[in-house]
Amino acid sequence: MWTVYREFSFLRLGEKNNTSGNNPTASSSNATKPTETVIFHAGNGDIEVPRNPQRIVDLTNFYTGYFLAIGVKPIGVSTGAMENPYFAGKLDGVVDVGNDPSPEKILELNPDLIITFTGSEGIDKLEQIAPVVAIDYGKKNYKDQMIDFGKLTGKEKEAEDWVVGWKAKIDDLKPKVQAAVGDKTVSILNPYSKGLYVFGHNYGRGGEIIYDEFGLKAPPEAQKEAIDSGTGWASISLEKLPEFAGDIIFTCPWSGDTSDPKIIYDSGIWKGLPAVKAGHVFQLNPHGDTYNDPVSLEAQLEFISSSLLSVQ
Repeated sequence: MWTVYREFSFLRLGEKNNTSGNNPTASSSNATKPTETVIFHAGNGDIEVPRNPQRIVDLTNFYTGYFLAIGVKPIGVSTGAMENPYFAGKLDGVVDVGNDPSPEKILELNPDLIITFTGSEGIDKLEQIAPVVAIDYGKKNYKDQMIDFGKLTGKEKEAEDWVVGWKAKIDDLKPKVQAAVGDKTVSILNPYSKGLYVFGHNYGRGGEIIYDEFGLKAPPEAQKEAIDSGTGWASISLEKLPEFAGDIIFTCPWSGDTSDPKIIYDSGIWKGLPAVKAGHVFQLNPHGDTYNDPVSLEAQLEFISSSLLSVQ
């Protein structure tokens, strides 16, 4: 996640004639769309986009919070973003386009910019509706991604202010947390149908805060498999759990998984972990803590820091 994959450079292309043309669904709202365009270097190439887009449809779930943090409310988002508890009250009036929206549904919203992931199916069809910016998930750390989205939306100052404010919060909390945790190791462990996921520093669930911002240590095996590997996660069997379990554990069932997490939590192996015996296990929110956008990170920071400070 810390590899910066491309840089922004903006180029004014001039004014565009923004008429309804042959588009039968175009409405009078076209008159309010921004007409000045710029070039954005995205995961799907050099994309000509509005300088200050007004009608963004975000199909990613995981980037919606970036826009909200800088005061940009999309007109449409995916169901996963609508279900994020940390976005409560922030998406009022926004259309839930579903998890796999049809181009026709998106067309109805008359967007001037569409955000999706690289490799998503149907990008060619979306490009017939509006400019599409595809993002390589995890290629940039969240602070760099925040700055980029600020540039994309004409909210550079708001994005920079968030990064500065976030750093100030970390600088205040980090020495307190490190003093409380000391040499204890910290794990992020999520049960799922075939065992457990071990998460690292760049896959949500508080990893960005625990490992990168606070500089806390993972158990050696977790460090090797989920962090040093660059993947951000690893899958292990229940039998291997003691090798990956830290002195402090953050956990939540895998979101969307139908298996019963009690299979793990009620096992003798889990109950025998030092962290469990010491009461140093903290439950994450499977609907919000999988995200690593600025809004979700703000909420996670409060929970994670208070949890870590309680282990003294």
